[in-house]
Amino acid sequence: MAVCFSSLDVDFRAKDVKRKKLWLEKLAKLHGKSLGDLSINWCSDSYMLSANKEYLSHDYYTDILTFDNSDETPGFVSGELLISIDTVRSNSQLYNQKFHVEQLRVVAHGLLHLLGYNDHAENDILMMRKMEEIAINLYDL
Repeated sequence: MAVCFSSLDVDFRAKDVKRKKLWLEKLAKLHGKSLGDLSINWCSDSYMLSANKEYLSHDYYTDILTFDNSDETPGFVSGELLISIDTVRSNSQLYNQKFHVEQLRVVAHGLLHLLGYNDHAENDILMMRKMEEIAINLYDL
């Protein structure tokens, strides 16, 4: 298992990387899975918009794109999270949330997608929010 944090076109470094890796392992385990390879890539809004257009044909900004790279190995999840640090910053202000908590929410959101949760229907959105809160509480702020 390898969890990698990187910045693509922004000058941003994740803090407490070791703690975040342990947290992500705990979150996967809570859902009966183990982490395979997980790449968490921070980017700008413009990079995210380009990726959203290229991969999903969506012409709008978003905070995260999740790419599932899980193979046929039962019990493991792998993938790539592309996260706009610009939008995370904006959302933390918009929702009056601490920046580091909003980062955790978005990372958890991506892993939850890899674990099988989605956010298309209203009930799914409510469940996703509930799981995000559980994930944030697992981090022991």
